[in-house]
Amino acid sequence: MTTTDTFGTYGVWYGGPRVDPTLASATERLGYGTLWIGGSPPADLRIVEEVLRATERIVIATGIVNIWTAEPVEVAASYRRIEEEHPGRFVLGIGSGHQEATPHRARPLAALRDYLDVLDAEGVPADRRLLAALGDRTLELAKERSLGAHPYLTLPDHTRHARGVLGEAFLAPEQKIVLAPDAEEARAKARKYLARYFGLSNYVNALIRFGVPAADFADGGSDALVDALAANPTAAAAVAALEGHLQAGADHVAVQPIGSDPVGQLERLSDALRLV
Repeated sequence: MTTTDTFGTYGVWYGGPRVDPTLASATERLGYGTLWIGGSPPADLRIVEEVLRATERIVIATGIVNIWTAEPVEVAASYRRIEEEHPGRFVLGIGSGHQEATPHRARPLAALRDYLDVLDAEGVPADRRLLAALGDRTLELAKERSLGAHPYLTLPDHTRHARGVLGEAFLAPEQKIVLAPDAEEARAKARKYLARYFGLSNYVNALIRFGVPAADFADGGSDALVDALAANPTAAAAVAALEGHLQAGADHVAVQPIGSDPVGQLERLSDALRLV
Protein backbone atom coordinates (compact mmCIF):
# COMPACT_ATOMS: atom_id res chain seq x y z
CA MET A 1 0.00 0.00 0.00
CA THR A 2 1.37 3.43 -0.94
CA THR A 3 1.43 6.45 1.33
CA THR A 4 -1.22 8.10 -0.84
CA ASP A 5 -3.44 5.07 -0.26
CA THR A 6 -2.86 5.49 3.47
CA PHE A 7 -3.30 9.25 3.77
CA GLY A 8 -5.41 10.06 0.72
CA THR A 9 -4.49 12.96 -1.53
CA TYR A 10 -6.20 15.54 0.69
CA GLY A 11 -6.38 15.88 4.46
CA VAL A 12 -7.48 18.52 6.94
CA TRP A 13 -5.29 20.30 9.50
CA TYR A 14 -6.89 21.64 12.69
CA GLY A 15 -5.27 23.25 15.72
CA GLY A 16 -5.63 20.92 18.70
CA PRO A 17 -8.14 23.04 20.67
CA ARG A 18 -10.54 22.99 17.71
CA VAL A 19 -10.54 19.22 17.34
CA ASP A 20 -13.39 17.18 18.75
CA PRO A 21 -15.20 13.98 17.70
CA THR A 22 -17.93 15.91 15.86
CA LEU A 23 -15.41 17.80 13.75
CA ALA A 24 -13.50 14.60 13.05
CA SER A 25 -16.66 12.79 11.97
CA ALA A 26 -17.58 15.64 9.61
CA THR A 27 -14.09 15.59 8.10
CA GLU A 28 -14.39 11.88 7.38
CA ARG A 29 -17.91 12.27 5.96
CA LEU A 30 -16.66 14.89 3.50
CA GLY A 31 -14.13 12.45 2.04
CA TYR A 32 -10.81 13.73 3.37
CA GLY A 33 -8.29 10.98 4.01
CA THR A 34 -6.41 12.30 7.03
CA LEU A 35 -7.08 14.57 9.98
CA TRP A 36 -3.97 16.37 11.21
CA ILE A 37 -4.01 17.51 14.84
CA GLY A 38 -1.80 20.56 15.29
CA GLY A 39 -1.12 22.81 18.21
CA SER A 40 1.38 20.56 20.03
CA PRO A 41 -0.99 17.99 21.59
CA PRO A 42 0.21 16.64 24.96
CA ALA A 43 2.10 13.39 25.30
CA ASP A 44 -0.90 11.36 26.47
CA LEU A 45 -2.48 11.81 22.99
CA ARG A 46 -5.97 11.36 24.43
CA ILE A 47 -7.42 13.61 21.73
CA VAL A 48 -6.14 11.16 19.13
CA GLU A 49 -8.02 8.34 20.83
CA GLU A 50 -11.20 10.39 21.05
CA VAL A 51 -11.31 11.17 17.35
CA LEU A 52 -10.32 7.66 16.31
CA ARG A 53 -13.21 6.26 18.33
CA ALA A 54 -15.59 8.73 16.68
CA THR A 55 -14.55 7.76 13.14
CA GLU A 56 -14.23 4.60 11.10
CA ARG A 57 -11.61 5.01 8.36
CA ILE A 58 -9.85 8.35 8.45
CA VAL A 59 -6.16 8.39 9.39
CA ILE A 60 -5.20 10.61 12.33
CA ALA A 61 -1.78 12.27 12.35
CA THR A 62 -0.21 14.73 14.76
CA GLY A 63 1.10 17.85 13.08
CA ILE A 64 3.00 18.06 15.38
CA VAL A 65 3.90 16.76 18.84
CA ASN A 66 6.50 19.22 20.14
CA ILE A 67 9.66 17.47 21.30
CA TRP A 68 10.32 20.16 23.93
CA THR A 69 6.97 19.73 25.68
CA ALA A 70 6.15 16.03 25.25
CA GLU A 71 8.43 13.46 26.88
CA PRO A 72 9.34 10.75 24.31
CA VAL A 73 8.86 7.69 26.51
CA GLU A 74 5.31 8.81 27.32
CA VAL A 75 4.63 9.61 23.67
CA ALA A 76 5.85 6.16 22.67
CA ALA A 77 3.60 4.53 25.28
CA SER A 78 0.68 6.52 23.92
CA TYR A 79 1.52 5.41 20.39
CA ARG A 80 1.55 1.74 21.42
CA ARG A 81 -1.76 2.10 23.26
CA ILE A 82 -3.41 3.73 20.27
CA GLU A 83 -1.93 1.30 17.75
CA GLU A 84 -3.24 -1.65 19.74
CA GLU A 85 -6.80 -0.28 19.70
CA HIS A 86 -6.74 1.26 16.20
CA PRO A 87 -4.08 -0.56 14.16
CA GLY A 88 -2.76 1.32 11.16
CA ARG A 89 -4.81 4.49 11.65
CA PHE A 90 -2.40 6.71 13.57
CA VAL A 91 0.82 8.38 12.40
CA LEU A 92 2.98 10.24 14.91
CA GLY A 93 4.26 13.57 13.63
CA ILE A 94 6.94 15.26 15.73
CA GLY A 95 8.88 18.50 15.43
CA SER A 96 11.10 20.98 17.23
CA GLY A 97 8.82 24.01 17.00
CA HIS A 98 10.44 27.44 16.77
CA GLN A 99 12.79 29.54 18.86
CA GLU A 100 10.28 32.24 19.78
CA ALA A 101 7.81 29.74 21.31
CA THR A 102 10.43 27.64 23.11
CA PRO A 103 13.28 29.89 24.30
CA HIS A 104 15.14 26.92 25.79
CA ARG A 105 15.27 25.28 22.34
CA ALA A 106 18.90 24.51 21.57
CA ARG A 107 20.53 22.37 18.89
CA PRO A 108 17.12 21.31 17.52
CA LEU A 109 18.48 18.88 14.94
CA ALA A 110 20.48 17.01 17.58
CA ALA A 111 17.45 17.05 19.87
CA LEU A 112 15.30 15.56 17.12
CA ARG A 113 17.86 12.80 16.59
CA ASP A 114 17.89 12.03 20.31
CA TYR A 115 14.09 11.97 20.40
CA LEU A 116 13.99 9.57 17.45
CA ASP A 117 16.52 7.35 19.23
CA VAL A 118 14.10 7.04 22.16
CA LEU A 119 11.19 6.31 19.84
CA ASP A 120 13.29 3.58 18.20
CA ALA A 121 14.11 2.05 21.58
CA GLU A 122 10.46 2.24 22.64
CA GLY A 123 9.15 0.46 19.56
CA VAL A 124 7.66 3.26 17.43
CA PRO A 125 8.34 2.15 13.83
CA ALA A 126 10.01 4.61 11.46
CA ASP A 127 7.22 4.14 8.92
CA ARG A 128 4.59 5.26 11.47
CA ARG A 129 6.17 8.61 12.23
CA LEU A 130 7.13 11.75 10.31
CA LEU A 131 8.86 15.06 10.94
CA ALA A 132 7.93 18.71 10.61
CA ALA A 133 10.67 19.94 8.29
CA LEU A 134 11.57 23.17 6.51
CA GLY A 135 15.36 23.20 6.16
CA ASP A 136 17.46 20.73 4.23
CA ARG A 137 19.08 19.05 7.23
CA THR A 138 15.71 18.35 8.82
CA LEU A 139 14.33 17.14 5.50
CA GLU A 140 17.32 14.78 5.24
CA LEU A 141 16.64 13.53 8.76
CA ALA A 142 12.98 12.96 7.87
CA LYS A 143 14.10 10.91 4.88
CA GLU A 144 16.56 8.86 6.92
CA ARG A 145 14.58 8.25 10.11
CA SER A 146 10.87 8.48 9.30
CA LEU A 147 8.13 8.10 6.72
CA GLY A 148 8.77 11.63 5.48
CA ALA A 149 8.07 15.32 6.05
CA HIS A 150 5.15 17.57 6.98
CA PRO A 151 6.18 21.17 6.17
CA TYR A 152 3.95 23.96 7.50
CA LEU A 153 3.33 27.40 5.96
CA THR A 154 5.15 26.84 2.70
CA LEU A 155 4.65 27.54 -1.00
CA PRO A 156 4.99 25.19 -3.99
CA ASP A 157 8.60 26.30 -4.61
CA HIS A 158 9.51 24.85 -1.22
CA THR A 159 7.53 21.70 -2.00
CA ARG A 160 9.49 21.28 -5.24
CA HIS A 161 12.78 21.68 -3.41
CA ALA A 162 11.71 19.37 -0.58
CA ARG A 163 10.84 16.67 -3.09
CA GLY A 164 14.37 16.87 -4.44
CA VAL A 165 15.82 16.43 -0.97
CA LEU A 166 13.41 13.70 0.13
CA GLY A 167 13.58 11.54 -2.96
CA GLU A 168 10.69 9.11 -2.71
CA ALA A 169 9.92 9.77 0.96
CA PHE A 170 6.43 11.00 1.88
CA LEU A 171 5.79 14.74 1.52
CA ALA A 172 2.67 16.36 3.00
CA PRO A 173 2.71 20.18 3.10
CA GLU A 174 -0.02 22.23 4.79
CA GLN A 175 -2.08 24.80 2.87
CA LYS A 176 -4.42 27.37 4.44
CA ILE A 177 -7.68 28.36 2.77
CA VAL A 178 -10.16 31.15 3.49
CA LEU A 179 -13.42 30.83 1.57
CA ALA A 180 -15.48 34.00 1.95
CA PRO A 181 -17.92 36.21 0.02
CA ASP A 182 -15.11 38.40 -1.31
CA ALA A 183 -11.34 38.66 -1.39
CA GLU A 184 -11.07 41.59 1.01
CA GLU A 185 -12.98 39.77 3.75
CA ALA A 186 -10.90 36.67 3.18
CA ARG A 187 -7.64 38.60 3.29
CA ALA A 188 -8.63 40.33 6.53
CA LYS A 189 -9.22 36.95 8.18
CA ALA A 190 -6.01 35.56 6.75
CA ARG A 191 -3.89 38.53 7.87
CA LYS A 192 -5.22 38.25 11.39
CA TYR A 193 -4.33 34.57 11.50
CA LEU A 194 -0.95 34.92 9.79
CA ALA A 195 0.25 37.75 12.04
CA ARG A 196 1.81 35.44 14.63
CA TYR A 197 3.62 33.41 11.97
CA PHE A 198 5.08 36.53 10.39
CA GLY A 199 6.78 37.06 13.75
CA LEU A 200 8.49 33.65 13.70
CA SER A 201 11.90 33.61 12.08
CA ASN A 202 11.91 30.00 10.86
CA TYR A 203 8.80 30.49 8.72
CA VAL A 204 9.73 33.96 7.47
CA ASN A 205 13.28 32.91 6.59
CA ALA A 206 12.05 29.83 4.75
CA LEU A 207 9.60 31.88 2.70
CA ILE A 208 12.26 34.45 1.85
CA ARG A 209 14.66 31.68 0.88
CA PHE A 210 12.14 30.47 -1.69
CA GLY A 211 11.45 33.75 -3.35
CA VAL A 212 9.18 35.90 -1.18
CA PRO A 213 10.55 39.47 -1.05
CA ALA A 214 11.23 40.63 2.51
CA ALA A 215 9.13 43.73 1.82
CA ASP A 216 6.07 41.52 1.33
CA PHE A 217 5.88 40.90 5.08
CA ALA A 218 5.29 44.57 5.91
CA ASP A 219 1.92 45.84 7.08
CA GLY A 220 0.46 42.38 7.68
CA GLY A 221 1.62 40.95 4.37
CA SER A 222 1.11 41.92 0.75
CA ASP A 223 -2.05 40.78 -1.02
CA ALA A 224 0.02 38.43 -3.16
CA LEU A 225 1.67 36.77 -0.14
CA VAL A 226 -1.57 36.48 1.84
CA ASP A 227 -3.40 35.02 -1.15
CA ALA A 228 -0.65 32.45 -1.73
CA LEU A 229 -0.43 31.33 1.89
CA ALA A 230 -4.19 31.35 2.53
CA ALA A 231 -5.92 30.63 -0.78
CA ASN A 232 -9.08 32.69 -1.16
CA PRO A 233 -11.87 33.54 -1.60
CA THR A 234 -13.34 30.77 -3.80
CA ALA A 235 -13.21 26.99 -3.82
CA ALA A 236 -11.62 27.19 -7.27
CA ALA A 237 -8.76 29.29 -5.84
CA ALA A 238 -8.31 26.75 -3.04
CA VAL A 239 -8.22 23.85 -5.51
CA ALA A 240 -5.58 25.67 -7.57
CA ALA A 241 -3.40 26.16 -4.46
CA LEU A 242 -3.65 22.48 -3.56
CA GLU A 243 -2.86 21.43 -7.10
CA GLY A 244 0.18 23.71 -7.04
CA HIS A 245 1.69 21.65 -4.23
CA LEU A 246 0.77 18.36 -5.88
CA GLN A 247 2.29 19.43 -9.20
CA ALA A 248 5.44 20.45 -7.31
CA GLY A 249 5.80 16.94 -5.91
CA ALA A 250 3.62 16.62 -2.81
CA ASP A 251 2.03 13.25 -2.13
CA HIS A 252 -0.70 14.75 0.05
CA VAL A 253 -1.83 18.24 1.07
CA ALA A 254 -3.24 19.10 4.50
CA VAL A 255 -5.90 21.81 4.18
CA GLN A 256 -6.30 24.25 7.06
CA PRO A 257 -9.57 26.22 6.91
CA ILE A 258 -9.35 29.62 8.59
CA GLY A 259 -12.45 31.28 9.99
CA SER A 260 -15.53 30.52 12.01
CA ASP A 261 -17.07 27.91 9.70
CA PRO A 262 -14.41 25.29 8.98
CA VAL A 263 -16.87 22.54 8.08
CA GLY A 264 -18.77 24.79 5.68
CA GLN A 265 -15.53 25.70 3.91
CA LEU A 266 -14.43 22.08 3.77
CA GLU A 267 -17.79 21.06 2.36
CA ARG A 268 -17.45 23.57 -0.48
CA LEU A 269 -13.91 22.39 -1.16
CA SER A 270 -14.96 18.74 -1.02
CA ASP A 271 -17.61 19.44 -3.65
CA ALA A 272 -15.05 21.19 -5.87
CA LEU A 273 -12.62 18.29 -5.49
CA ARG A 274 -15.43 15.72 -5.90
CA LEU A 275 -14.24 13.79 -2.87
CA VAL A 276 -17.63 12.16 -2.23
